[in-house]
Amino acid sequence: MPETAASLLLDWWQRFGRREPALKPWMFTPEGVWPLPEVLLDPYGIWIAEVMLQQTQLQVVLPYWQRWMQAFPTLAALAEADEQSVLLRWQGLGYYSRARRLHATARLLLALIDADPAELALWPQDLDSWLAFPGIGRSTAGGILSSAFNSPLAILDGNVRRVLARLMAHPRPPMRDQVLFWTWSEALIAAIPQRSRDLNQALMDLGATLCTPRNPSCHCCPWQASCAAYAASTPELYPVKEAPRSIPFQVIGVGVVLNGEGEVLIDQRLNEGLLGGMWEFPGGKQEPGEAIADTIRRELREELAIDVEVEQELITVEHAYSHKKLRFVVHRCRWLSGEPQPLASQQVRWVKPEELGNFPFPAANGRMIAALMDHLGLPSTL
Repeated sequence: MPETAASLLLDWWQRFGRREPALKPWMFTPEGVWPLPEVLLDPYGIWIAEVMLQQTQLQVVLPYWQRWMQAFPTLAALAEADEQSVLLRWQGLGYYSRARRLHATARLLLALIDADPAELALWPQDLDSWLAFPGIGRSTAGGILSSAFNSPLAILDGNVRRVLARLMAHPRPPMRDQVLFWTWSEALIAAIPQRSRDLNQALMDLGATLCTPRNPSCHCCPWQASCAAYAASTPELYPVKEAPRSIPFQVIGVGVVLNGEGEVLIDQRLNEGLLGGMWEFPGGKQEPGEAIADTIRRELREELAIDVEVEQELITVEHAYSHKKLRFVVHRCRWLSGEPQPLASQQVRWVKPEELGNFPFPAANGRMIAALMDHLGLPSTL
């Protein structure tokens, strides 16, 4: 059965898969041709794409990948770049630890290869080597190696889990049975190992274009005849989801602090968590019963050792992360006293408002910057 399933999938993919160079340029030869099984591809662009595609859809990733490759066209260019340039190119993609790990891995790879990275055969081609790099898990490593070198390795991303969960009508959330799902994905590759690159791409394309989260196009699916969820007329019930968790809500008071020279105060987050290394306007969580102006004054005193006069509100921004929802209440503030100190951050800096576009900010800060520039009567930096 795995060989039949693999053949049916490849036949469908040859006709309907996402095989246009404009959609996945990293998957094509420099001549714009889909590679034959024996052809190697440059692992650099594939590695960047695979990490960007973690938690992010293809149509969102594509322009970021293109801009990244213009800024850092080679492994050496990325390894030699400063972290702020890397984060600035990542700005808007979220999960910023991915960018810092790419940067760190580039330096490790360059040291490991210790020769011309354009010589593709010098790149590591075994799973364990890639798993040792920061931010590279089993599926990402399998994606890199199967795409670049046609290595017979499986993948297991969100699209693949959904397809397999429906195919088998699996009664539990996939993350609870990872070993089983890996076994199914590996069986497909083992059926036609010399086509592993194509099989992995076909499996992802099936999930992205037909076996979608809502309204799957079962009538077009090459696996319709063997799909247990389709046979039961319940594909929408799979994959089985975990019981929903309550998502905490917090109000954040934010101070846009200006000094007598018209400069604005920003601080750089510690290199921890999803937004590590990014710049932001200072502030913090509102305590129960606390007025937002008092929140801002307190937070700026605790985090920066400064006193401010909280003035008019600039904007309120609602922003949702996967694990919490935030409301940022942003006020213009006038600096009164105290030399700003990075008591809870890497560094603080006074900058001209026109220079804010030179620093990587989290997505939620974009609207804050736009509101400030509008308030000051200046053109947007975004």
